[in-house]
Amino acid sequence: MSPVKTFNTILVLFLLLVLYSSVYTVQEGECAALLRLGTIVTDAQGKPYIAGPGLHWKMPIITQVALFDIRLQTLDIKSSRIVTAEQKDVIVDYYVKWRIANPMLYYTRTSGSSATADKLLEQQLNDGLRAQFGRRSISEVVSDDRTTIMDSLSQQANSNAQRLGIQVVDVRIKRIDLPPEVSNAVFERMRAERERVAMEHRSTGKANAEAIRANADANATVTIATAKQAAATLRSQGDAQAAKIYADAYSQDPAFFAFYRSLMAYKKVFNDRESNVLILRPDSEFFKYFSGDQSK
Repeated sequence: MSPVKTFNTILVLFLLLVLYSSVYTVQEGECAALLRLGTIVTDAQGKPYIAGPGLHWKMPIITQVALFDIRLQTLDIKSSRIVTAEQKDVIVDYYVKWRIANPMLYYTRTSGSSATADKLLEQQLNDGLRAQFGRRSISEVVSDDRTTIMDSLSQQANSNAQRLGIQVVDVRIKRIDLPPEVSNAVFERMRAERERVAMEHRSTGKANAEAIRANADANATVTIATAKQAAATLRSQGDAQAAKIYADAYSQDPAFFAFYRSLMAYKKVFNDRESNVLILRPDSEFFKYFSGDQSK
C-alpha cells in the first residue's frame, strides 16, 4: 500500500472516531449531563446543561457524558433492627420509591452512583424509622399508627433526600417481626396464656355442667316426690271409696256379702290344684258354707 493510501485510511479512521465521539444517545427514561475536563457544562443562562432523550452532539474527547436513569427506582430494605419505646427489638422490612429530581446535585453528592444513593437513603430512613419507633410501643406500630409512621417517614425522607437531588415518592413498611430469640419466648408466653384461658373455660364449663346436673336431679326428685304424693293420695281415695262400697254392700245384705267373700277366698286358695294344699278340720269356719245348713 502506498503512503498516500495509508494516510488517507488513517485520516478516515480518525474522522470516524471523532464523529463517533461527537455523538451520544439518550434513551427514553434517561437524561444526560456533560462534563468538560471534569467541569459541568452550562448553557447560555449559566445553568447546567441537561439533555433529554434523543441524539445529541458534544465536543469530542474532552467532553464526557453522564447518564442518569430518571425513572422510578425501588430500594428494598430488609431486616432492619429497630428498638421500640418498650426497649424491645423488632425486625422491620420496608421499601422506598424514589427518583432523581436534580441530576447535577445528584451527580455532585453521589458521583452518579445508584448504589451510593441507596446507601445514603437507607441511612437516613433508618434514622427516621428509629425515631418514629422509639416513640411508640409494639402494639402501636402494628396498629393504625403504622400508616402515620409511613406518612411521617415519607415526608421526612423526602425532605432529607432533596439534599441529594432525590425525590422520595413513597415509603412502605412490608413486615414487622420480632427477632428469633424473642419470638420463641413470646410464642411460649402466648401459648401458656391460651392454655390458662382454656383451662378457665373448661373449669367454668364443668361447674356449669355440675350445676345443671344438680338442678336437674333436684327437679327430678321433686317431680317424683310430687307424683308419689299424688299417687298415694289417689290410692287412699280409691281405698276409701272401695271400703265405702264394701261397707254399703255389706250393709245391704251381710249374709250374701259374707258368702261372696268366702267364694273369692275359695277361688284364690284352690286356683292351683297341685300346690295349694290346706289341712283344716271339716267343721272349721273356713268350710262353713260346705255344711248342709249353710249350703241350703
